[in-house]
Amino acid sequence: MGERSLQKKQLILEKAKEVFVEKGFRDVTMKDIVDACEISRGGLYLYYANTEEIFLEVLAAESEKTEDVFSENVGENATAAEIFAVFLKEQKKEILRSKKTLATAAYEYAFANPQNNVLKKRFNDGVTMLEKLLRMGAENGEFYDVDTRIAAKNVMYVLEGLKIASVTMGVSGETVDNELYMIMQGLMIEE
Repeated sequence: MGERSLQKKQLILEKAKEVFVEKGFRDVTMKDIVDACEISRGGLYLYYANTEEIFLEVLAAESEKTEDVFSENVGENATAAEIFAVFLKEQKKEILRSKKTLATAAYEYAFANPQNNVLKKRFNDGVTMLEKLLRMGAENGEFYDVDTRIAAKNVMYVLEGLKIASVTMGVSGETVDNELYMIMQGLMIEE
């Protein structure tokens, strides 16, 4: 794919993200994306067959961005506790800006496509990453020696619950801080 094609595809993904954030997943049509991109219908179909294909690529791009931000904020010699703190800080940012994210669209997509549940994959990836981190922290004396699989799932359930609450009811920064503090208090050994 040439440079111009890559730029066009990037434009489509950026504009499509805006449309998905505004309308969710269920209500977005190819026409909505064509209008947002100010390109022809044929120009859009050159790259994507349907809104689901676009949405999945938008989600993948967002996931990549999140990983990049996380990597940028973690030092090379960071301890497990420091990595965990950065992880929770990034999660807090995501929770508090959920009205301007793909959260609603992602939940709609997950309900409509249980066989291709991207949220379940994201959840399981988070559990796997946290399980390794908690194990490393326990070995280093930073975390309590607990069942890391259960603890990782518990953390992910709390975070997912906060994300849903943020989208449906709204949550304050103080509420998020209190929940994250309880997680840290239950896992981290105070010095």
